Amino acid sequence: MVEQAIVLTQHGRWFSVTRLWSGFLSHKWFILAATALLGFGVWQGARVLLGPAIVVDQVKLGRLVETVVASGHVETPYRVEIGSQITGTVEDVLVQQGEKVTKGQPLISLESRELRATMVQAQGAVAQAEARIKQLEELTLPSAREALTQAQATLLNAQQTFDRTAQLERNGYATRAALDDAQKTLDVARAAMRSAQFQVYTASPGGSDYVMAQTQANQARANLDTAESRLGYATIMAPRDGVLISRSVERGTVVQPGKALLVLAPAGDVQLVLQIDERNLGKISLGQKALASADAYPDRRFPATITYINPGVDISRASVEVKLTVADPPDYLRQDMTVSVDVEVAARDNALTLPLRSVHDVLSGHPWVLGIKDGRASQRPVRIGLRGNNQVEIIDGLAAGDVAIPQSSGVLTGQRVRPVLQ
Repeated sequence: MVEQAIVLTQHGRWFSVTRLWSGFLSHKWFILAATALLGFGVWQGARVLLGPAIVVDQVKLGRLVETVVASGHVETPYRVEIGSQITGTVEDVLVQQGEKVTKGQPLISLESRELRATMVQAQGAVAQAEARIKQLEELTLPSAREALTQAQATLLNAQQTFDRTAQLERNGYATRAALDDAQKTLDVARAAMRSAQFQVYTASPGGSDYVMAQTQANQARANLDTAESRLGYATIMAPRDGVLISRSVERGTVVQPGKALLVLAPAGDVQLVLQIDERNLGKISLGQKALASADAYPDRRFPATITYINPGVDISRASVEVKLTVADPPDYLRQDMTVSVDVEVAARDNALTLPLRSVHDVLSGHPWVLGIKDGRASQRPVRIGLRGNNQVEIIDGLAAGDVAIPQSSGVLTGQRVRPVLQ
């Protein structure tokens, strides 16, 4: 009975302590909740009285580079369209699109049996004409000279006979008929002499027969050159070193002059072709430097120089075509590859700079910023100078250390704010 009373007494005490502890805990949580509500009220009150905390941008001194950014593509200064100079059937295509070729390398072969036969005929005509000249030099001319020598001897003999007969006729020892016969023989000898002289002349260089034979030989050689050239046209070769960027021919195709079969991008300088907004036309000039990167390799940048500005404006796109030369092109550049280019048009040290995100109506001609005056957002007009990719130069309206509220903050003019620097 005593133990049970003690237990009960102990249980009774325990029950009392537990109730006291539970009451204490309930009171503590009440105090914490009240404190939290009080803090929240103070915070809301400060927010109402002082405004929300806003991250602001600060005007700073620094170097500012203004660039014109544009995109374009890679191409060579010119491209060579390769076609056939004759009509024929393609026997074989010896290269593939994208292949590098060297000057004189065969690219396409055409069926050439008829052309080879024509060349053989032309070779025969040349050989025949040259044989005719050789015949004149080795046979006709020597024979004519021998005939001339004989005609000269005959004429001399006829002249002597005529002279003797004439002397005898004057002395009365010969008849007039004998003199007439001697005269006729002399006339025949003279005619034979002139004929032999003409034969020698015509067979000699500069004579009509020789000139005619030489002309025929020249014509035959010209025909042979034509036949050889046409046979050469049956093999289409690379006009210079480069890369084949287009192919539109296959075996069995009937090709004709004037149709491009392959397009060659010659090796050498590479240029970038851009379309720049016409509003930036006054900022660019020949010789300006730029940094470019291929979209496929954005982390690899290479230098380029403006070498051409189109004098006309594309009215449909309100843009100007600009070309930049890449003096040392990277080996990964490919024809028609897309590139992005930053053209440096101006730079200034110790410029007052402000992030572009805090400037309103940049392109309107009347830019302004939302500054802070007496704890409230205040609109302030500014005058800007250079414009970089993310920064803008403040020429007038703000000083170093002044702050501006970014446009994305949603703060309205006159609203109370608490500035927070990044």
